[in-house]
Amino acid sequence: MYDFDVATPSTVADAAAALGQEDAQALGGGQTLIPTLKQRLASPSVLVSLTGIDEMKGIRTDADGKLCIGGATPHVDVAREGFAGLAGLAAHIGDPAVRNRGTIGGSLANNDPSACYPAAFLGCGGTAVTNTREIDADDFFDGMFTTALDEGEILTEVRFAVPQASNYQKFVQPASRFALVGVFVAQFADGVRVAVTGASEEGVFRWAEAEAALSADFSASALDGLTLPGDGMISDLHGTGAYRAHLVGVMAKRAVTAAA
Repeated sequence: MYDFDVATPSTVADAAAALGQEDAQALGGGQTLIPTLKQRLASPSVLVSLTGIDEMKGIRTDADGKLCIGGATPHVDVAREGFAGLAGLAAHIGDPAVRNRGTIGGSLANNDPSACYPAAFLGCGGTAVTNTREIDADDFFDGMFTTALDEGEILTEVRFAVPQASNYQKFVQPASRFALVGVFVAQFADGVRVAVTGASEEGVFRWAEAEAALSADFSASALDGLTLPGDGMISDLHGTGAYRAHLVGVMAKRAVTAAA
């Protein structure tokens, strides 16, 4: 490690001011950032901890029936209080230590291509609330480790429309506990959304053909014959692009069966 300062603001306004310093970086649960610092892959001069901001914690339901989760809320709380598909997803992130420290806002802002939350957020058509604006899920992700968040912008709350039925299935990469492939399926009155993580070189994405098929018939058999190309999928020592493309279909069918 190296020398750096740590700011511990108690309000979002104070955190935004602290992030205005040169080379400042936000710190959520630290499950990604701290290992990155240890490997000297990042070298901020100031870490701005968001874990002491009470207004960024907790889970509530708003007047429109949406589930609103503070950006600094840990995974373990989402596993206890989220709707079925989201709670199940959160309950299987990492291990108990990760679930007690990692936060939903930190995961979404980091946008790891194999993280689980991006699939739920995109699959539910959620809304990211920041200290300056609101961003729809379809406009939030912008490729691996990149989002629409501006420098110094803080993800304060995540809002989910609660689906009629939902489920998340992931094929676990044993060493990291991240998703080799993960699929989130959400059924709403006006149709079905399907979001895939872990597979594409471009990060999380929606599978439009599966959405159309499942909107007409919400059953695993509706996905028979649907395939994704291996081109553009991640190919590494854990699996080829073609293998990941095949797993997307397998995980999607499992998610629909579990949700239904």
